[in-house]
Amino acid sequence: MASDDSSPLPTEKTVFQRLEDWGTSSLPPSLLATLVTALHARPLQAVPLFLFTPTLLFSSYLNLSGFTTASAGLTAAWSGLYALLALRRRQGLRAKFSVRGVVRGSAIGLGAANAVAGGWVYMNGDFKKDDERRRERKRWSGE
Repeated sequence: MASDDSSPLPTEKTVFQRLEDWGTSSLPPSLLATLVTALHARPLQAVPLFLFTPTLLFSSYLNLSGFTTASAGLTAAWSGLYALLALRRRQGLRAKFSVRGVVRGSAIGLGAANAVAGGWVYMNGDFKKDDERRRERKRWSGE
């Protein structure tokens, strides 16, 4: 028996829609903050740990608060900066294939992806629409 499924097939998302989804999500900056913490907490490297992690977590907070365009810009800037600075550190061939090397490569790749997607959302974002959506949700007290 053939099934009579009348529901339409889901349409494929374009690259720009996927970039928009990635750039407006609060998950990528918090994932990068987790990877940065894993890389720089032991042995303690204070500058990357205390400079990038809080900024990326604050970007996730901004996104959840309804400031998606501002959050995307902050994520793009700091993720791209982390990826560029991490690429400057040279690593031997054996170190690239260790667990730490895989985490480092993931952090650099995620930083680059966040920079591209966040930059796209910030470039095409509208602060007024963000403000209207935030007011429609009435999540916060006040106006």
